[in-house]
Amino acid sequence: MIFVGDGALLRRAVAHAAAQGHPVDLVCCEDPQDAAGARHLHLPAPEDINAHADVLARACTDGVVWSLNNRRIFRAPLLSRGLRILNIHNGLLPRHRGLPSVAVLFALLNGEHEYGATLHEVDAGIDTGRVLAEHRFPIAPDSRHFQVMLRGVRACQALFEETLPAIAAGRPLPPPPAPAGPPAYYGTRALTRLAAHRDHPAYPAATDLGPFATHAPELAAAISPEPTMDPTSLPPGPIDPQNRTPP
Repeated sequence: MIFVGDGALLRRAVAHAAAQGHPVDLVCCEDPQDAAGARHLHLPAPEDINAHADVLARACTDGVVWSLNNRRIFRAPLLSRGLRILNIHNGLLPRHRGLPSVAVLFALLNGEHEYGATLHEVDAGIDTGRVLAEHRFPIAPDSRHFQVMLRGVRACQALFEETLPAIAAGRPLPPPPAPAGPPAYYGTRALTRLAAHRDHPAYPAATDLGPFATHAPELAAAISPEPTMDPTSLPPGPIDPQNRTPP
């Protein structure tokens, strides 16, 4: 199997898979330390992973590619190489498509009671592939942004470890529960609506980024008392980052 992503979530998944005796054929990430000693393909976050489609297809011995904390979008020709590409998304799909940091913000502003992580197949859309499994948890009334984000990261790790044996063995997973809510998408453009919520009673908790502030610069800039940039002016970049785990 191949792993694509960055940061602690990726590193822990690679180490767990190796410890359980699963083949780790290649780790595609920016920092070699995130490869946890496995064979490493240096892949800066902005670089197009699809340019390495042939390398990945040759390296993968079981046809499985895991995407964790990944800021890269899978496109052609990689999607046509016969690989089963699986993404662990920080959020419940299709309710929390897009940027997890923005999805958590609006989940708190909207008074949602549930969040979690989703395992889904990767297709040509953005967070639109078939949902295979979920790990849900309740949002407490006094939850703050960084607390939900941290629980989301932990849910991602737990979901990977729970589903790895079945995926590796080619066994079907139990049917996932019904969708958590209507489909919604949260990208940087959603931050243009933030000004209308500044008087919302949940705004202080929803914008308390804590240690995640450095990992969500677009959100930190948008909630600043004096925003330094227009979120819509940011380069589009990848849409499904699994939001780096703080050191």
